[in-house]
Amino acid sequence: MKIAVHQMTSSTDMQVNIDTMVSAIQEASENRTQIYFAPEMALYLDKDRNRAQQNIMREDSHPALIQIQNAAKQNNIIVHIGSLPIAVDGDAPYVNRSYIIDCDGAIIAHYDKIHLFDVTLSTGESWCESNAYNAGEQAVIADIGLTKIGMSICYDLRFAALFTILSEAGAQITAVPAAFTIPTGEAHWHILMQARAIENTMFIVAAAQCGQHADGRRTYGHSLVVDPWGEILLDMGQDIGLGYADIDLDRITEVRNQLPVSEHRRVIKYPS
Repeated sequence: MKIAVHQMTSSTDMQVNIDTMVSAIQEASENRTQIYFAPEMALYLDKDRNRAQQNIMREDSHPALIQIQNAAKQNNIIVHIGSLPIAVDGDAPYVNRSYIIDCDGAIIAHYDKIHLFDVTLSTGESWCESNAYNAGEQAVIADIGLTKIGMSICYDLRFAALFTILSEAGAQITAVPAAFTIPTGEAHWHILMQARAIENTMFIVAAAQCGQHADGRRTYGHSLVVDPWGEILLDMGQDIGLGYADIDLDRITEVRNQLPVSEHRRVIKYPS
């Protein structure tokens, strides 16, 4: 199974981001790719929350979502929209929502980011995602026929229990769309991605934001595809554009036959 991973430097201009994604989806399809993966906040990335409010809409009438659904249908390809800010009940807080769209342009799964990025780094960077977004509560797996895809978003990567739940529920691939900061990316990105793949003997596909963005932030890039043994099949560095990887699902069985960790996993009681 061939997949395409889109590394982007998304901006505050939603239509520019849409056009970039539509073009990439078409290119991925022309390269006989079955699934296209985009990063977190692929269609709109803006830390200016007053300005961002004008571009956060409901799912049922969202122009960006509609255009990407049309692109999936026209190009006969499964599309994973890393995430998009969505208005659920009118005003903020919103949700940071990931989507999987099938070859007919239908939304077959969506996932709201559970773990919100509320941190202050030693560099002075401070982020409080919970000021703008509500946390999700439900783990999600999408059965796309070809495989089962677990859904997560960025900071979720640091919470191993979510990936264990997805693995035990049958996920063979887990998507980790991201907009990692530079300092956290340099310190932890590769280690955590490989750990989640190894711990759960699954593929990890992490489409990422990279470079200098219009809203002033800088993101780490290094979109990755990691196999169940922890081998990195794709690392896109800081280059924008599409990367490709071949996913051999038989590799999961091969690794699990050697290391059947899911069978050995035990329920552990907390210390008294």
